[in-house]
Amino acid sequence: MRNFFQFKERETNFQKETLAGITTFLSMAYILVVNPIILSQAGMDKGALFTATALSAIVGSLLIGLMANFPVGIAPSMGLNSFFTFSVVIGMGIEWQVALTGVFIAGIIFMILSLLKIREKIINVIPKDLKHAIAGGIGFFIAFIGLKNAGIVVGSEETFVSIGQLTSPTTALAAFGFIITLMMLVRGIRGGIFYGIVVTSIIGMIVGLVDVPSSVVGEIPSLEPTFGVVFQHLGDIFRPEVLAVIFTFLFVAFFDTAGALIAVASQAGIMKDNKIPNAGRALLADSTSGVAGAIFGTSTTASFVESSAGVAVGGRTGFTSVVISICFFIALFFSPVLGVITPEVTAPALIIVGALMATEVKEIDWSRFEIVVPAFVTIIMMPLTFSVATGIALGFILYPFAMIAKRDWKQVHPIMYTLGGLFIMYFVFL
Repeated sequence: MRNFFQFKERETNFQKETLAGITTFLSMAYILVVNPIILSQAGMDKGALFTATALSAIVGSLLIGLMANFPVGIAPSMGLNSFFTFSVVIGMGIEWQVALTGVFIAGIIFMILSLLKIREKIINVIPKDLKHAIAGGIGFFIAFIGLKNAGIVVGSEETFVSIGQLTSPTTALAAFGFIITLMMLVRGIRGGIFYGIVVTSIIGMIVGLVDVPSSVVGEIPSLEPTFGVVFQHLGDIFRPEVLAVIFTFLFVAFFDTAGALIAVASQAGIMKDNKIPNAGRALLADSTSGVAGAIFGTSTTASFVESSAGVAVGGRTGFTSVVISICFFIALFFSPVLGVITPEVTAPALIIVGALMATEVKEIDWSRFEIVVPAFVTIIMMPLTFSVATGIALGFILYPFAMIAKRDWKQVHPIMYTLGGLFIMYFVFL
């Protein structure tokens, strides 16, 4: 096992990888609760959604761990499940069965693009400075999510965002967890992020802010209401509105996953010569899990940026992902315990991981204005639009224009020009 996962080459061990896997699982376990809540509003069965969510995470995380040796967790994407429910089903009036078939077709197309190494090629030609901007931007995005979940940052009609009610009990719990985690990390306690989640959960239960599970073991809900529905609606995918939906799933999922892989590879120190090792296998695992997820009955899966929490405690290999997969399998039987993992409990971990990832910006060449603006826009637009894909797209549009103005247009790969043009068309016809 040590040789297969290259423990020695990546300077890790069984204990670090196991702790990293558990930490990442705890950071993304909310998806088991939130995904069914969101998708059930589209008319889908909530119990089946819980099982489908867990199974897609089990398959995806296991595949990327074994195939690509990457410390990444895969599960249904939070942004795309909202798009699925509120934009496609409720907004456009498309039946959830047809929308799910669109997810299935998008996954098939992803698999083909991955097998042809087109996705890998695109990721590898992204300029080094933009890759660091993507990684840093995701750090700010993750921190923003953590601040929002903690209630420290809230929406405001006057100023768009504002500071929350810091005396709120749940916000105070998150702040306490943040301080405890920070102190452990400053003291050099490896695994401080994981221990911080555990301590915050226990304190939350003691003071009554986190529900104490009424039972430990729960029955696994039936998958029957959603399993295999996609095969009954393949004839509906040629409707114009469904084709537009498929394209949107392709666009957002592609660059959400690309951003997550770049961020994790950079943070873990496994990126070599501006390239991600085994990127093709990682992307194939990601797309395969998307197809499997659609068959199970859930919206598009993606590599989770929360995987950085595991990397921060030492995760460097695919064994971390195997542990994540095992944790999701165990969660199938212990669903009542998942109520302990509230957004406020994991918020401190996300804020600190975001801070760690934001250090990537130091690698950007800030002395070149033609680099500064595309990189800055990539970074700032991720949290401001609440979308990794949008930040990447806007950076990709600006970069070719800046390089042309600098008369360095020959240094830009033709794929970057093509992507810039496609993104402009996407925003025009969005």
